[in-house]
Amino acid sequence: MNESESSAFLLVRAIETTDVQRQLWSDEDRAWATRAAAEVVGAGASDDAFLARRAELALERLSTRSASIPRTLRIAAWRPWVGWIAVLLAFAAGLATDQIGASKRVNLLALPLVGLLTWNLLAYALVLARALWALAGRAPRPGPLRALLSRLGQARLPLLTDRAPVLAPAVSAFAADWGAASLPLAAARVARIVHLGALAFALGILTGMYLRGMVLEYRAGWESTFLDARAVGAILHTVLGPASAITGIALPDAARLDAMRFGVGVGAGEIAAPWLHLYAVTIALFVLLPRGVLAVMAGALERRRSRRLVEPASDAYALRLVRQLRGERSTLRVVPYALELSGDARTNLLSLMTRVYGAKARVDLSDPIAWGEEEGLDSAVWSAGGSSLWALFSLSATPERENHGAFLTALRAHRERADGAPLAIVDESAFRRRFAQTPGRMQERRAAWQALLDESRVQAVFVDLEHPDFNAAENAMHLAVERNAHSRP
Repeated sequence: MNESESSAFLLVRAIETTDVQRQLWSDEDRAWATRAAAEVVGAGASDDAFLARRAELALERLSTRSASIPRTLRIAAWRPWVGWIAVLLAFAAGLATDQIGASKRVNLLALPLVGLLTWNLLAYALVLARALWALAGRAPRPGPLRALLSRLGQARLPLLTDRAPVLAPAVSAFAADWGAASLPLAAARVARIVHLGALAFALGILTGMYLRGMVLEYRAGWESTFLDARAVGAILHTVLGPASAITGIALPDAARLDAMRFGVGVGAGEIAAPWLHLYAVTIALFVLLPRGVLAVMAGALERRRSRRLVEPASDAYALRLVRQLRGERSTLRVVPYALELSGDARTNLLSLMTRVYGAKARVDLSDPIAWGEEEGLDSAVWSAGGSSLWALFSLSATPERENHGAFLTALRAHRERADGAPLAIVDESAFRRRFAQTPGRMQERRAAWQALLDESRVQAVFVDLEHPDFNAAENAMHLAVERNAHSRP
């Protein structure tokens, strides 16, 4: 998904995963968004197209219920004017730099252009070091300038808050998700601005230099307490040698440099125009050209990242929506083992299953399997075909390999022949009522169950079905489903 589609997708995801009471966005709304998006994009559309269209339709309806939702998207969006202002300010700073001075003398050793060259060479070394750091698999931290520009580009992102209790968690979740998802894009974007800013600063210096040289006569020379003409000549040949070869402007020998020394003899130096041309070509070679290439590379990376900001293929929430679109895993069976659910627990279980598999999912809650009868399971348990199969246990029961383990082994052996391994839910409600004051017992029993489930290679979710944290339970079930799917042979 591109940048705008990704921000819409992440905002809708934040709303759907935090609005656990369905106060703002009901199950009917969710089903409508899925159905409407499927109708618009058509059966042959890609998953990305479906998810992007669904997010767009959802936001259109959500925006009629809260003005904070479109405002949140606007706040999170990058502000292109930040980059343009930064580049213009850099050009203005270079233009305002008086590199010659009131005496109308160009000191070849003190010219700020020498400092400009040094700064850019150090910057190139830093770029190379960061590239090598990235190749080593380590993400380099942004420098202070990049961090500042990134904050300016999304300056109001920390203000993504909402007074409405229903939206506040969603807005906070979106701010965190968007900040993490857009970080690589922001890094490329700010790199482009930094390189263009350095280029603009150099252009500003050169422009100011030539504009002042058109109306004033400047003399070029040098002065130094510690260097002689031979040492100065070596420095100038190193710095200006490539430009001299390109322009054909010869660099002076030691005798000529002696004559150009301020304070010696006439001390007037010589006409500065050839030297300004040499420095201009040098700046073009070592600043304008490399910075332009780096800016183009950063811009290409920025465009590529902006087109693929979020990858839904690795997102459990997106995969669940795609499963609903494709009609996959729409029927599931839950088999309790030695457990009778209360009315509230049954209702909450069905609600959780619907949230994970979609409003149209068909949930078949089988009669409980009695203790010790795991070997004589009714054939109906195995007739689910391609549906998902969940085993349901009580945390109050001590996990035993001979009973619970045998039951899980039998389920897994059959499901691997059909459609992957079964999953498990461990209901904590009865155990939590009994040992509410001793949380250590809860952890010990969970650990015992987890050991048995790991041994049986079954993904499991622990939840208090009578008083569930719907958001946490739903997320845990999504994770178990995805891990189960990825573990198929």
